[in-house]
Amino acid sequence: MTQRLYYTDSFLLEFSGHVVEALASPRPALILDRTAFYPTSGGQVFDTGMLRARDEMLAVLEVAEDECGRIVHFLDRSPAFGAGVEVRGQVDRPRRLDHMQQHSGQHVLSAAFLRLFNMATVSFHMGDQVCTIDLDSSALSREQARRAGQLANDVVLEDRPVAIRFVSLEEARGLGLRKLPPDPKDELRLIDIADFDLTACGGTHVGATGQIGPILVRKIEKVKQGVRVEFVCGQRALNAARRDYDALVESASAFSAQIWDLPEHVRRLQEDARAARKQIEQLQQEAADLQASRLLAEAGEAPVRIVSHVFTDRELSFIKLLAQKLVRSGGTPVVALLASTLPPASVVFAQTAGGVFDMGSLIRELVAPLGGRGGGTRDMAQAGLPSADRLEEVLRTACDRVCSALPPAH
Repeated sequence: MTQRLYYTDSFLLEFSGHVVEALASPRPALILDRTAFYPTSGGQVFDTGMLRARDEMLAVLEVAEDECGRIVHFLDRSPAFGAGVEVRGQVDRPRRLDHMQQHSGQHVLSAAFLRLFNMATVSFHMGDQVCTIDLDSSALSREQARRAGQLANDVVLEDRPVAIRFVSLEEARGLGLRKLPPDPKDELRLIDIADFDLTACGGTHVGATGQIGPILVRKIEKVKQGVRVEFVCGQRALNAARRDYDALVESASAFSAQIWDLPEHVRRLQEDARAARKQIEQLQQEAADLQASRLLAEAGEAPVRIVSHVFTDRELSFIKLLAQKLVRSGGTPVVALLASTLPPASVVFAQTAGGVFDMGSLIRELVAPLGGRGGGTRDMAQAGLPSADRLEEVLRTACDRVCSALPPAH
């Protein structure tokens, strides 16, 4: 089992150790007798950095723990040395400090939700950009999230000491821990945020809450196991706040407004958009009615009127609406074979309900050889094609198939 130097000193970034084993497959890696590199576990992601021995520099790309409790350092290439060789390691400082801020911030935020609303954290995930905790709760309001964030930042500003303690499992059970691990060992490592939070954890942490920096709650969403809270801490929070501010300033300038007036401007814009959509829909309905009347008149009188047309200025949504208008016009049954050349090229086949044709089968048969995909019901189907070059051919073939299947006129 590898000696974990980060257990007692999260700020230890340089160390020496000896190679226990060199691995070649499936990836080049080294196992050391001691390390300051943190492996992915407990929601926290791995450290990266460098290992050096015999004037050879190796990049540590990933760190993981194997089933025997050994820490595996995955490398950018196979080393030229093996077991017994002394190596010096250097952990990537910005990455480690960022992880310390995120993980310690998570402890503070989780404790805040528990203290204020009795919402326990059931899982934690640290990503490259954001972190999340899942709370055991059916709902979380924006006001509750604001209050928890405020309490967490108050604790940061108080710069409370963060201590590491090692206790027996029996002793830990009497200390009122916020959370015990699912498979507790005989000895537990506790992270103690003075007079605020005490929990078992194997991760790397700051020495005082002031080192966490600001804690910014970003997003709340309902998930299967409860409520997910997205947050960032420290430099990530500052970067996120700067991006948010820049985006707000740019958006506000488009309205010639102050950033605090943006919500009202957006609401007005949404209302205008809804009104415009309704007007467009109404105009489309009217245009489809007029187009349907014209195409039916051009089709003339027949036991089944066949309407075939390629549009160069209409989207798929319009030709679908037009097809519906045509086949529901009443009186003589109608078959509509329509296409649009606007990207992506598309075709719509439809017939008056209960007709003798199978439009879904017909459209699949005709577009498949051209690389198209589609389908539908017996009465209405649609498909897309990679190119508009052969739309006329598709409609002609469809028209021939329909005409040949009709009974002869008397």
